[in-house]
Amino acid sequence: MPRSLFARTVAAALVTLLAFGATSLQAEDTAIVQQEGAAFSFTAAGHRIVLPLPDWLSAAERLSADVLGKVEHNTYADAQQAFVEFFPAGQSIDNWTTTYAARVTNDATRSLADYRQATIVGYSKPCKPEATGVFLFGEETPDFFPALAFVCGAYLDTIATLKGQGEVMVSVFRKTGTGVAVVYQEWKGPAFDPSNPETWPVDRATLEARAKQLQDETELFDRAGI
Repeated sequence: MPRSLFARTVAAALVTLLAFGATSLQAEDTAIVQQEGAAFSFTAAGHRIVLPLPDWLSAAERLSADVLGKVEHNTYADAQQAFVEFFPAGQSIDNWTTTYAARVTNDATRSLADYRQATIVGYSKPCKPEATGVFLFGEETPDFFPALAFVCGAYLDTIATLKGQGEVMVSVFRKTGTGVAVVYQEWKGPAFDPSNPETWPVDRATLEARAKQLQDETELFDRAGI
């Protein structure tokens, strides 16, 4: 299934760090995306993720009984891992300004810190090193794993399709006894100064509000809790 360049590089890093083992990108298992009131759910790879609706929708659209019909989405699933990606109506993997996604992996041997580090490594690869930045939304404690923001002010010039562009990403992480998951959103636009939030493709207030919403409303269940 098609994925953004960032999703591909993050997946590659996760394969290395989390030791996924060999997975076939041609053998698709069951993946179910549903609306559950004011949320979406994604069931695949022995897990169910409940996540808030896309924030680009209007209040009226979020009240619809068919919110899925108002966004574009694609899925991939096999026995080891699965993901779903959402795009605004009329956008796609080849032409988007924002994308919202969830990924789950059946590997309970690694910590959320490992999973976060793999995400940072994956997102760093397509970016100019001098244009990257990473920060957390809060202090990590034994009871709280904060949301992560990754800022890429400019992609590498060698990536022709992305030259002159940059992006901001926010993600939250969850873990069960059998797997780990990340739910994340990306905003893309012209290349910008990573040290100046006023130049970013998403304003700071929107980014912080979305980080809080993802942190507060994302839930992950394994087979016992599905």
